[in-house]
Amino acid sequence: MSDARSTPRSWGAEPLGDGRARFRLWAPAQSAVALHAGGGDLPMRRLADGWFELTTEAVAVGEGYGFRLDDGRVVPDPAARAQVGDVHGLSRLVDPAAHRWAETGWAGRPWEEAVIYELHVGSFTEAGTFAGVAERLDHLAELGVTVIELMPVAQFSGRRGWGYDGVLLYAPHEAYGGPEGLKALVEAAHARGLMVLLDVVYNHFGPDGNYLHLYAPDFFHAERHTPWGGAIAYEKPEVRRFFCENVLYWLEEYRLDGLRFDAIDQIHDPSEEPILEEMARLVRARIADRPVHLTSEDSSNTVKLHRRDSDGGVPLFTAEWNDDFHNTVHALATGESEGYYRDFAADHWGKLARALAEGYVFQGEVSDHAGGKPRGEPSAELPPVAFVNFLQNHDQTGNRAFGERLTELTDHGTLELLTAMLLLSPAIPLLFMGEEWAERRPFCFFTDFHGELADAVREGRRREFRAWSAFADAASRAQIPDPNDPATFEASRLDWGEREGQRGREHLALVRRLLAIRAAEIVPRLAGLGGECGQIRTQDEGVVAVTWTLADGSRLRLDANLAADARPAAPPPPGRLLHERPEGAAEALSAGRMIASSIVVSLGGARP
Repeated sequence: MSDARSTPRSWGAEPLGDGRARFRLWAPAQSAVALHAGGGDLPMRRLADGWFELTTEAVAVGEGYGFRLDDGRVVPDPAARAQVGDVHGLSRLVDPAAHRWAETGWAGRPWEEAVIYELHVGSFTEAGTFAGVAERLDHLAELGVTVIELMPVAQFSGRRGWGYDGVLLYAPHEAYGGPEGLKALVEAAHARGLMVLLDVVYNHFGPDGNYLHLYAPDFFHAERHTPWGGAIAYEKPEVRRFFCENVLYWLEEYRLDGLRFDAIDQIHDPSEEPILEEMARLVRARIADRPVHLTSEDSSNTVKLHRRDSDGGVPLFTAEWNDDFHNTVHALATGESEGYYRDFAADHWGKLARALAEGYVFQGEVSDHAGGKPRGEPSAELPPVAFVNFLQNHDQTGNRAFGERLTELTDHGTLELLTAMLLLSPAIPLLFMGEEWAERRPFCFFTDFHGELADAVREGRRREFRAWSAFADAASRAQIPDPNDPATFEASRLDWGEREGQRGREHLALVRRLLAIRAAEIVPRLAGLGGECGQIRTQDEGVVAVTWTLADGSRLRLDANLAADARPAAPPPPGRLLHERPEGAAEALSAGRMIASSIVVSLGGARP
């Protein structure tokens, strides 16, 4: 197939193939709307339920357009495929069929093969573009990565930002290369056997450049708010279509292999069929020619969206980002116990063993950070591949005051041990860009706002840290980097030169070796793996031991001692050694002793 499928859309502009294009906008608060193009205005026809529509030859593909409202203001198309410039200017008419896809034979990859590499397009390379990412794909493929996950690319205000303040959710950012650049990146990734996932934000719009409230105030619930802005009225049919069609748009027009849904605990929908379930069912019904993987971030630790069917298939969402695993290993590696880490400051070993064997740590237990309320549901029923585990990601690094990576917060021996634990356990592993060579540059929170909004973001950012002892006084908070200072962004660019130093080369070699072991020994035994497969053998002070019975009946065993001294341990049954650190750790374990700061991973035969 040389052309991507184009999703029929209720919103936005659609070239019709005969020189005309159809433009549609839901603007129930307006008495009249005109299409603004070529310096003039064309009245749009008012339809039922607040829709306006016009089919015309007045806008050619590649030209700009906007919508003029009652008050004379011209606003961009909220469903534009591209912008001419920034979020306040004209939208650009794009023909989705113009890109001729190369015949790569790409048919997707199964989820159990996933090794995710999360990256931010703007800071991943010096170029800061989709093309810049494409130039580094060989590095990732050779490393053993199988998935690149892009932080949000929908156009946001300015040219620097994480992407979670997007306002034009159908438009790949012009600064990154627009829709043409993203399609070329996906094509290049598929040619190298790499899947591409995109982080999408459906829980709010950014604070600058969103004009929906001017002509469609009913898009939002004025009486409710999320931590980032007005709550969205998902139960309204027009709003629902906007988001459901967006999901299909990314997967079909860009041939993406999946989406990561940001902070779904902030998506509140009173409908009989919640919008997240409807989105997932639409995807499963419409795209049947290749695997599509939907992942989520949800601080409530629920399991409903991720349950498998009776055949082990995925009816809704594929996997959940497992913050509990990260928070546990971070607390034990750094000793931090403030903020959300206070829930993980005690019983490190029991929590780590549970995260490895069952997924969530909090499965209904009371959470101090959640105000003393129970958090989570039992999760052992889910297979390990229903969880995405990580030592670092954009949030857990960038939401620190100074954006320090784990590399700078713990010793290298602990980092190596935890890296092996991450990559050689059955859950899906995620690496954050630069983690493969133990990057030391920070990843800070950065934006490109101006004026009063810039001041509000800077001061709001600093106020967030008042509860942390290190930032109890105003003088210490004043040292927190200004998100709008270009230097904050520049400091967050990856230093590709670090991978050439001795430390970088050694860590890169370790990650490459571990991923090769995973691909050869673990991945082939994950297809069809169900829940209840993890067994905790030890969770004593410093020592964690877990066994997973894999799909073919073989048993994957992980024994780790994170203490600074040797500990007694029960020797595991005979098995084939996959990895040990340091050398001699496996021999010591077989004699009933775990060397200090050691890990042993082995694979045994089928259960008799």
